[in-house]
Amino acid sequence: MTAVITGGPAVSAAVDAAPRRHASVRRSWLLRLASVAAAVGLWQLLTAADVRWWLRFDTLPTVDEVFATLVRRLGTEAYWLDLAQSLVRILTGFGLAAVAGVVTGILLGRSRVAADVLGPITELIRPIPAIAVVPVAILLFPAGEQGIVFITFLAAYFPILVSTRHAVRALPTLWEDSVRTLGGGRWDVLSQVVFPGILPGVFGGLSVGMGVSWICVISAEMISGRLGIGYRTWQAYTVLAYPDVFVGIITIGVLGFATSAAVEVLGRRLTSWLPRSEEYAR
Repeated sequence: MTAVITGGPAVSAAVDAAPRRHASVRRSWLLRLASVAAAVGLWQLLTAADVRWWLRFDTLPTVDEVFATLVRRLGTEAYWLDLAQSLVRILTGFGLAAVAGVVTGILLGRSRVAADVLGPITELIRPIPAIAVVPVAILLFPAGEQGIVFITFLAAYFPILVSTRHAVRALPTLWEDSVRTLGGGRWDVLSQVVFPGILPGVFGGLSVGMGVSWICVISAEMISGRLGIGYRTWQAYTVLAYPDVFVGIITIGVLGFATSAAVEVLGRRLTSWLPRSEEYAR
């Protein structure tokens, strides 16, 4: 008596593909780490050798100096207080902008009245850089903290709004017609068509908004802040403490990378139904 085995080649191919996929992921991470290490090594080489060829690398601190300063700053309470203050500002402003931007974008995308009333106002304000509104925020809000959060909110609001509006308008009308044909109402259309359908576009806007928020919150802290990474970095520059300046720059980069990665990971989890290539899935 013999057994018939079906699907043998397919199972074998899937088993063989798993080690190749893991090896590809390892190579990708090794390449990323190598690129960062090469950049740091080049920085150390140019600054330690006091290279001065058009660009004045001899005026910059070496990697050793920045690392020693970073270790020292990590042991101070002021460093963590500044970090927490900047995070509170960015998360508050970005969170408010995410809610307001998505709601406004859906309104502008689905309501002709909202588009006629709010559309011209948003299009007039949108080209104005958020950092240019700092003087207005100082005059408008009684506390500087509120003004910085407002600048952060404004920076993230418009990328989220525009992405959401475009995502709503790009939805195929066939999807909504299908829900209505089956007896669905307005809430059914929003919950089963609009919200799921616009998620990829919304998270694209959230990713852009997070990056712009960091730019503007750091700039606002430098101009009118009392605490925060931007304020401390500018204070270090005014007293010519250049290693501390680079510690601030590195901290901003790490925090920006971490928050943007968090938005991207959340977006992938909520849009796991989307088809993705193997490279993008990494």
